[in-house]
Amino acid sequence: MKKRPLSVTIIAILFIVVGLVSLAVHLSNFDPRAPFPSDLVWASLVSVIAVIAGICMLRGYDWARWLALLWMAFHVALSYFDPLRTLIVHSIFLVVLAYFLFRRPVREYFRPTRPTTA
Repeated sequence: MKKRPLSVTIIAILFIVVGLVSLAVHLSNFDPRAPFPSDLVWASLVSVIAVIAGICMLRGYDWARWLALLWMAFHVALSYFDPLRTLIVHSIFLVVLAYFLFRRPVREYFRPTRPTTA
């Protein structure tokens, strides 16, 4: 089994925590008089995607780091409609995330292992 780089562990845990906190915040806004507002459903889905990406990065699935990067890119796109400061912060997070998820040791960690033949 390959040793997981510290950067992957930290990023994955951050994704799990941010996803769970975000999900809790969105679900706390649930109003039983309007049980299925589309914004609540979509926001909750995006939060769950963050949790899935984090858990699967910890397990070494290569697609999970791409999912995390797409998740952050989605937030950059959403930030386009927010104040410029928010767009800049999300863009910086995207660049930092891409840097740490695509360095050589991390690529090696996510590279599938070939079964050995006896």
